Formats: sequence, structure tokens, C-alpha cells
Amino acid sequence: MTRQLKVVVTGGPGGGKTTALDLFRRELSHQIAIVPEAATLLFSSGVSRSNEPQVLKEIQKTIFALQKNLEAIQQHAHPDRLLVCDRGSLDGLAYWPEQESEFFQAVDSSLEQEFGQYDAVIFFESAATTGQDISSNNPTRNESTAQAAELDKRLQAVWSKHPNYHFVPNSESFLRKILFGIMTIENVINQHRRAGGETA
Repeated sequence: MTRQLKVVVTGGPGGGKTTALDLFRRELSHQIAIVPEAATLLFSSGVSRSNEPQVLKEIQKTIFALQKNLEAIQQHAHPDRLLVCDRGSLDGLAYWPEQESEFFQAVDSSLEQEFGQYDAVIFFESAATTGQDISSNNPTRNESTAQAAELDKRLQAVWSKHPNYHFVPNSESFLRKILFGIMTIENVINQHRRAGGETA
């Protein structure tokens, strides 16, 4: 068994990544393991969102640690599968109220160290960037269209620096966008396999 592929699927609120991952999981249920979104798990457990700087910092530090632990759980539970993460450890940078350097000091890491944890990043652009509806079935999501567009911009600024970054642009057709996103995930996995990184 060789090195396990680990891919981040991220993007601004209302980007369609969760829909794409649900469909992808159905297609390749025995070949991939999905790492659930840490923020959704935290906020679904009763923790409230806050804009108070110190509370926001503690929340993001908790999400960072939870993200890492969820990845480790799935990695050890499914060593023969491809690991696909619903968001990654650096998503918290888009919410961090202070300087980027303080974030890395708080979580005892660096941009390079976190990038090194992921083989590829697939970014789903939020529909909010073109003023489209971002209604969601996720009750923990409460961003306005303007807030979602701003978060999308911040997240792009972080993840676009990854050496293997793939961008899934917004589209007037949600179906076309999701299909393009799924095809992008498949291409990343196939590239990994051709490079000799097959895990099974």
C-alpha cells in the first residue's frame, strides 16, 4: 500500500460542494472516505456563532483541532480509500479576526505545513459572487449573500496558493457546475493513480 491521497473540497457558502460530495460518495462509496465538515459538527452540537473576537478565535482553534482529528480518524479507519475532506484546516483563516501570523501561532502550524497535508484543493466558487441565491438545507449556515461573497474571496486568497489548486467557477446552471466539480475530483484522483499513488 502506498501513500493515501488526501483532497480538500472547499469554497464559499452556497458553492455546491456538499451536493457534489454527496453525489460523489454515492458513485464511489467503496473507494473514498469523506471527512465531514468540522464547523457544521461543532455548530450543530449547540455551540453558537459569535462575532466577538476572542470567542471567534476559540471557535476557530476548536474547528482546526477537530478538522485534524476527523482527518486522522478517517485516515486510520479507511487506509485503503481515497480521503476527501469537506473543507480543510485552513478554512479558519477566512474567519480569523486578526493577522494570519497570529492564526498559525495559535494552532502551532504554518501555511507550508498545512498545504503539505493535502495533495490537491478543489474550490467551488459561491453562487453569491454573482448575486445568486445561496439558500441551504444546512441550518448552521446564516451568511447573507454579501457575507458569503466576501468569505468566498477570503477563502480563495488562502487556498489558491496551494500548488495543486483547481477552481470550479460559478455557473448559471447549478447542474453543470456540480458535474464539472465531480469531473474535477475524478481527474485529481486519476492523476494520483497514474503517478503511482494508488492506495489499494
